Amino acid sequence: MKPLLIFFLLIGQFSIAQSLNLESKTPLGADRFIGVDNYKNTYFIKDRVLNKRGADGNFKFNDLQLGRITSVDIINPLKVVVFFQDTNTVVLLDNKLSEIQRISFNNLPQFLNVSTATNAGSNSLWVFNVDTQQLELYNYGSKLQTVVSQPFPGKLVSQASNFNYCFTLTEKKLRAFNIYGSILNEAPSEEYEKIVQQNENLIALKENTLYYIPDFAKRNGDKPRETVKLDVAEMNIKDLQLTNDLLYIYDGKYLHIFSLTIPKN
Repeated sequence: MKPLLIFFLLIGQFSIAQSLNLESKTPLGADRFIGVDNYKNTYFIKDRVLNKRGADGNFKFNDLQLGRITSVDIINPLKVVVFFQDTNTVVLLDNKLSEIQRISFNNLPQFLNVSTATNAGSNSLWVFNVDTQQLELYNYGSKLQTVVSQPFPGKLVSQASNFNYCFTLTEKKLRAFNIYGSILNEAPSEEYEKIVQQNENLIALKENTLYYIPDFAKRNGDKPRETVKLDVAEMNIKDLQLTNDLLYIYDGKYLHIFSLTIPKN
C-alpha cells in the first residue's frame, strides 16, 4: 500500500507543478509592467511615462504635473484608466493614449479622497474612499457616488477588479464584491501582498510565491475550492497580470508569459 500511496502523491504534485507552462520570454526595459490587452498591446511605465506598444504602433502618455502614476487599468483598451494618487486624479485615455477626460476628485461637489481607482464599466470607477474606509462606485457621467461596502478595518493593500466584481485585500481580509454592493465572499488575507484577477478567479503574491484562488467571487455558502500553489521557476516577481488564461510575470528584465491550466478538483 505504501508504494501505491507514494505514487498517487507524486502524481498530485506533478499535476500542480505542470499548472504553468512557459510560452515565451522577451526582454522588456520598464520601471513597471502594466499588462497586455485583448489586442496584444503591451503597456508599461518608463521614466514616469505610460507606454503602449503593439501592431498598431507605439504610443505614450505623461503629465508630470499630476505626479507619479499609481495604477493603470487596461481592461477596456478604448478607455484606459490612469490614476494619480498624489493629485487625487484620474485621466481616461483612448486607444492611442490620447486624453478623453480628466476627473479631479478634489473638485467634486462632495470631495472624495481615494487611494484606488479602477474601471467598473458603464462610466463608473471602483474607488476606495480613504476618509470613510469604504469601497465605492463613482459614476463620472452622472457624478454620483454609491457606497458598496461597510468601513474596512486596516489598510487596503491591493485592489483588483473587472466590470462585475471588485476584490479588496486588506491586512486582515480578502473580500469580493459585486456591482450591486453585495459582499460575495471573504477570507483571511493570509499575508498576501498583491492580488490580480480574471473573472471570478484570483492569483495572490506572497514572498515571491504565487497562489491561485479559484472562484473566489462566490457566496460564502458555496463549497470553496482549494487554493493552488503555482510552481514557477525561481525568478524575481516584480509585476504580474492574469488575463485570458495567460499569466504574465515581469522580473525587471524579461516578460515571461505562461499558459495557466489548473488541476480540476
